[in-house]
Amino acid sequence: MSTTIKEVANRARVSTATVSRVLNNSGPVDDDTRRLVREAARELRYVPNAIGRSLSTRKSDAIGLLLPDLYGEFFSEVIRGADQYAQQNKYHLLVSSSHNNRNEIEDALQMMRGRVDGLIVMSPHIEADTLDENLPRSMPVVLMNCFIENDSFDSLNIDNYSGAYQMVMHLVEHGHKRIAMIKGPERNYDARERWRGYNDAIREGHALAIPSLEMKGNFSEASGYDAVRTLLNQNTKPTAIFAANDSMAIGALSALRDSGIRVPEEIALAGFDDIPIAHYLTPSLTSVHIDISKLGGMAIEKLIHSIRLKNEHKKERVLLPTSVVIRESCGNH
Repeated sequence: MSTTIKEVANRARVSTATVSRVLNNSGPVDDDTRRLVREAARELRYVPNAIGRSLSTRKSDAIGLLLPDLYGEFFSEVIRGADQYAQQNKYHLLVSSSHNNRNEIEDALQMMRGRVDGLIVMSPHIEADTLDENLPRSMPVVLMNCFIENDSFDSLNIDNYSGAYQMVMHLVEHGHKRIAMIKGPERNYDARERWRGYNDAIREGHALAIPSLEMKGNFSEASGYDAVRTLLNQNTKPTAIFAANDSMAIGALSALRDSGIRVPEEIALAGFDDIPIAHYLTPSLTSVHIDISKLGGMAIEKLIHSIRLKNEHKKERVLLPTSVVIRESCGNH
């Protein structure tokens, strides 16, 4: 039978209200009393009832994180950074994924509602009215890598355009004129911005704008592999390939190797995200660097700030900078 808060109070010779204030860090309690209560709770192995505490304090000490997927190093790094910062601030992290349409997103929002003190949302398909219809206005929300023309939410976005532009310009400046791109999903905001950076760099760098060198992809290794096999079967072949994320670049590298194409001697290759494994590939992968775990941590930091201010602060949009990391796969390290 589990220990009750009354038993802890009896052991410490204080009221149950005092025990509640100590364990919930609410209200004034002197240091000696606080120590006695914590010792009594530890000796009796008392575990607070999280649901009851949530009802009484209106706090769950939990943060929700909605992601479009959990597969791959990008999302694992986001979760790692978010979880570390949440733990440091004594919050639990509830993670939910695979929300690829409005109905699934709405179900996830309803599931999180009432269970978390705030919510971080990363979804290529999120809309402001979906959030407004499914969450109370008082719920703190931070959008991560979403684009909504609405000032009602804090947001963190990667500078996708600049990162892609700088990478493609680097390839152009090193003599590449036929630069292929393996694009991400059409409806994905990050993918669109990376394609826009690629397109502007091709035009402004006076490289060759060849529509057949733009390949469809979906951010998976398999789509990168398939895109390269298609590229190599065309009459016009690229001298460099820019993949819109590192997972597709890894698939591309495998396809080039299987086809006997030397990287970077025959075709240079670059990716985007700079996931941890990029450094350890052979050849090591040139990529656009994002501090992915920091992105997750910053989202938690911003959300906790919003929770403490009861979501009554002025919302802001933050654009995270990117940088080009040159390694062996583009031949210019």
